Amino acid sequence: MSIMLAIISAVLFFISFLINAADISTNDTFSSTNIMLLGLMALALHVAGIGSGWSVGGRRR
Repeated sequence: MSIMLAIISAVLFFISFLINAADISTNDTFSSTNIMLLGLMALALHVAGIGSGWSVGGRRR
């Protein structure tokens, strides 16, 4: 799940770039800035470790 957040953020950044580079007119909800902010949120969750699941405390020998 953690790697999925990184992929989602990369896709959102790419969509934001395409909207900005192609100068596509969208409404205020789907502006390139808002999509970029969603990508930053997904990236922040990935870096914070959200969605990585439960981890075992350590290895037993």
